[in-house]
Amino acid sequence: MEKYAWKATLKEGQREEYIRRHNEIWQEMVDLLKSAGIRNYSIWLSGNDIFGYYECEKGIEFATKTQSESPIVDKWNEYMDDVMEMPLDPETGAQPHLIQAFNLD
Repeated sequence: MEKYAWKATLKEGQREEYIRRHNEIWQEMVDLLKSAGIRNYSIWLSGNDIFGYYECEKGIEFATKTQSESPIVDKWNEYMDDVMEMPLDPETGAQPHLIQAFNLD
């Protein structure tokens, strides 16, 4: 299974709001992520830095394509725009993909 990691930045003073919105994530967003083959998705915070990780059971290409073509994801990104900064990857239109440097399995 392919792994995917991304990063973003919280806007100042938006930590609790960011967490609240994810605690109330829309069911349509959950369904879209699952249909994209995304599993084991977690998001971590360190100060204003956001780090996300998930596994792509249908491959990274399928997951990023599904997300970048989804009006639900567009709506979610617009909803989150006032609490975080996350420039999308210009090649995929999805979250900025981090390159894995190490893996202890």
